[in-house]
Amino acid sequence: MKLTFPDHFMWGSAASATQTEGASQQFGKGKNIWDRWFELEPERFHNRVGPEHTSQFYQNMKEDIPRLVATGHNSFRTSISWSRLYPEGTGDINPQAVDFYNAMIDALIENGITPIINLFHFDMPLAMQDIGGFENEQVAHHFARYAASSFRLFGDRVKYWFTFNEPIVHVEGGYLYNFHYPNRVDPQAAVRVAFNTLYASALAIEQYRAQEQDGKIGIVLNLTPSYPRSQHPADLRAAEIADLFFNRSFLDPAVKGTFPPELLTLLEKHNLMPSGLGQACAVIQRNTVDFLGVNYYHPRRVCARHSLPNPEAPFTPEYYFDNYTMPGSRINEDKNWEIYEKGLYDIALNIRDNYGNTPWMVSENGFGVKDERNRIVNGELNDDYRIQFYRDHLFWLHKGIAEGSHCFGYHVWTFIDNWSWSNAYRNRYGLISLDLQTGSRLVKKSGHWFKALHDNNGFDY
Repeated sequence: MKLTFPDHFMWGSAASATQTEGASQQFGKGKNIWDRWFELEPERFHNRVGPEHTSQFYQNMKEDIPRLVATGHNSFRTSISWSRLYPEGTGDINPQAVDFYNAMIDALIENGITPIINLFHFDMPLAMQDIGGFENEQVAHHFARYAASSFRLFGDRVKYWFTFNEPIVHVEGGYLYNFHYPNRVDPQAAVRVAFNTLYASALAIEQYRAQEQDGKIGIVLNLTPSYPRSQHPADLRAAEIADLFFNRSFLDPAVKGTFPPELLTLLEKHNLMPSGLGQACAVIQRNTVDFLGVNYYHPRRVCARHSLPNPEAPFTPEYYFDNYTMPGSRINEDKNWEIYEKGLYDIALNIRDNYGNTPWMVSENGFGVKDERNRIVNGELNDDYRIQFYRDHLFWLHKGIAEGSHCFGYHVWTFIDNWSWSNAYRNRYGLISLDLQTGSRLVKKSGHWFKALHDNNGFDY
């Protein structure tokens, strides 16, 4: 069958400043938490490759943007580096950053590509982290001032903004599971950081609307549908609670302006509720998003716990459930992630039915492969596995759109193989392969396929 997508559908990819720009402390940029963590613990990064070893988009931008056209982009999401624009997180603006981002935005538009700009992609300025990061409510106000400056500087041309990318990740990684700096296991801090992140997002939205610009502003959430092992009440309950913590904790306040009452009850039960939230809650309630970005890679499968939780251990949501591997599921062994395309359809209907059919886009969807450059033969990289991954997800996305879900775009992760946090270059995701030694770029078979997808606004399935 031929699958055709709505007119003016956004095709493209997503990236982030820290993962692509390079020039970690050049051209006026201040340090962020990734620069600091790599200095402290380089052994925790794959092959000891740190954030200075990226695809060097800062220096190669003029050559890379035409490559976006060649791989079927009519839109592109990246982020502004807070610590590049404001080296100390506040204070004076770095004029070299303004010049770079102006040049980038102008070049995108000149090449027929709609810029979509995100303000925070895990990259807290070190000066802000040194005063507590989002544990400190004042940092939320510094973020709002940075956002307001970005809108003022670039909003005449940028009409699609995101405040945060996957905000639950810096909560989990930094304060629950120890895979992001500051590498703490502190559930009370985690809740405070989550709340102040939502507050910061709402303050930024408030600043955007105060400037009366004519674009739209939203937030990117990594939604992972929570599927129960069975229809047994205990498994169903486990899935409900997993959904509360990992999806609805950010989705409900972002779209509806309110927190799920049951989530607040659970936090109170564990003495995790922050105090003095009234004014901030009012700001969150008033400043809901215009649209959503949804990053989808894999589902979450859960079941009732097999043993009683340890009441003395630091709290995590797994107090209420066990993670579960479904027999017969397909797994990307390089990431240990389940491949379940229908999850995208379930997300589409959930947004349609439970969140007012808010406009949304797939802001990331991708397939990471270890040692992928070993697959280059005669100057070609035939990544048919990635094309099949896209095709199958787009089939289910198309079905969701046909049934009324208001999705207006599909972005893959990512454009050029990029540095990926502590995983560095362990897994490759790009439409274009990067040679780390020479910096040369090679369009993969998926990049050519994506160009045809864009040109036809669909594909034969």
